[in-house]
Amino acid sequence: MAKFIKVAKTIDLTPGQKTLVDYQGTPVGLFNVDGEFFAIEDVCTHDGGALVEGELHGDVIVCPRHGARFDVKTGAVRTLPAHGPVPVYQVRVEGDDILIAPK
Repeated sequence: MAKFIKVAKTIDLTPGQKTLVDYQGTPVGLFNVDGEFFAIEDVCTHDGGALVEGELHGDVIVCPRHGARFDVKTGAVRTLPAHGPVPVYQVRVEGDDILIAPK
C-alpha cells in the first residue's frame, strides 16, 4: 500500500495555482483546479522536461519546452508531441494538510 506523505498546506495553493513538491525524491506537480487538488509526476513524456514550469489552463498543464499538454486530473496526454501519460498521484486533504501517494 502506498504511503501518504504531507507535501503542502491548502492555504499554500489557491485555485489556479501550481507548485513543485517532492515525494520521496520524485518531483511532483501539485495543482489546485477550482479548489480541488491534483498531483502528477513533474516530467513530460516527450523529452523529460519539467511540467510545473509551464502554464496551467484550467485542468491542463502545457509543457514549456515543446507545448505538449497533459490533463492534471488523469495524467493523460492532450496533445503531441508527448507520447504517453504521466504518472498520477493520489491526493488526500486532512484538515489544512495536503498529502500525496502514488496510485
